[in-house]
Amino acid sequence: AGAAGQFDRASALADQAWDLVANRVDGAKVARVQARLAAEQGRSAEAATQLLRAAACARHTDPELAGELLFNSAQNAWAGRDFDALREIAARADGLPGADDTRAVATAALGLDGADVPGGMAALRRLLGSRYVGGPGNAVTAWWHLVLGDDRAAYEWAADLERQSRAQGALGVLPRVLAYLARGRLHLGQHRDARATAEEGLRIASDIGQTFSVGFLSSVLAELAAIEGDEARCEELVATLAGGPPRSVRAACALALLDLGLGRHEAVLDRLADVAAGAHRLYAVSSLPDLVEAAARLGRHAHAADAGDWFDEWASSTGRPWAEAVAARCRALLTDDERWFSRAVDLHRVADGRPFERARTELLYGEWLRRARRKTDARAHLRSALDLFERLGATPWAARARTELRATGESRALPGPDPLSTLTPQELQVVRLAAEGLSNREIGAQLFLSPRTVGYHLYKVYPKLGVASRVELGKLDLA
Repeated sequence: AGAAGQFDRASALADQAWDLVANRVDGAKVARVQARLAAEQGRSAEAATQLLRAAACARHTDPELAGELLFNSAQNAWAGRDFDALREIAARADGLPGADDTRAVATAALGLDGADVPGGMAALRRLLGSRYVGGPGNAVTAWWHLVLGDDRAAYEWAADLERQSRAQGALGVLPRVLAYLARGRLHLGQHRDARATAEEGLRIASDIGQTFSVGFLSSVLAELAAIEGDEARCEELVATLAGGPPRSVRAACALALLDLGLGRHEAVLDRLADVAAGAHRLYAVSSLPDLVEAAARLGRHAHAADAGDWFDEWASSTGRPWAEAVAARCRALLTDDERWFSRAVDLHRVADGRPFERARTELLYGEWLRRARRKTDARAHLRSALDLFERLGATPWAARARTELRATGESRALPGPDPLSTLTPQELQVVRLAAEGLSNREIGAQLFLSPRTVGYHLYKVYPKLGVASRVELGKLDLA
């Protein structure tokens, strides 16, 4: 029932099971189910406590189960930011199977939220080989890849889980999988697909009351709206992120990105100053360069020094070229030294993903070159930035690049309308599946829609795209 998204029914069944169990091991298994339901509804600290108690019940009769329960308890304690519980869990893991993995969760959490970023990253990397990675809760592995800066691995892991979840009809699992998949697609520059994925996930998560996924998916959509300069949509989505961290942190980050794109640099500092200095920097790691850029534009370099150092340490620990490129860009902004801009551009050219960050680097370097009266050199970087921003639909950023390019003596016309931009995210999903030859019933099974709803979407979409059949759809570029 939980896997199918029927959380109320699952809770009722678990309560009945609790009254029927005859031994401590079965009681521990029931507690595991209850903890999972609590975690999906955003009560991670409560889930950690339940799992800790369940592990104590199974410790002497089923050590394997106890080890697994403690590992999952540690994961939930990290998600719930209960670091005292994490230390207790790590201590209790001694002598149980998987103890090293459980202690690694604690090391990763305490390092990344504390002062040992390299140690935390190393521990998290070790967790990728954990005996529990292949378990039913392994969607979190996609999150680990994101924290490690490996967007491609996160995307591939989540995409594989998405296929499994759809094939099994696991409606209760799908929103969390789609949340990580949407984030991976956003980082890889697949903005249209990221929106479609996040919209579908948000619809399902809202219907079944999956609180965690509602917040995560809303933050992805808010960031997309911020990149596009859609202020009303961004603020609407951020309003759903009320509450404590990480929701409040993600809300501040989305609004800060919106402000940065619209040139409101003071607002960026106001939104991110506490986030960057506090204990929640891990949730805001991708926004630390935003703080650096805003501070540099205002001439307040000291306001961003700590954020720049923390990001640099994190980027070095990832070993990912895109992260090291952004760290070099931050250093260029804080030192006004061209060699860091040059290094950043070189690293972006070998990086997999983050085209939005590459475009930002090219724009900033182009601006720097134009101010240095090297207009010819500036044009190449500004053209590259403009092309990327236009492809990503980053309207305010494209406008900035176009203005800078014009200042070098070269003008660029506004791009023509894109027919795919007229489709809703769900229409785009339906169209792509139809173009692959799937029937309305098959599409409905994939997207958890009725065949009639699928047919209605196609009825509306055909005129928008200027086609009349599935065969014609198959000839279009729907990427």
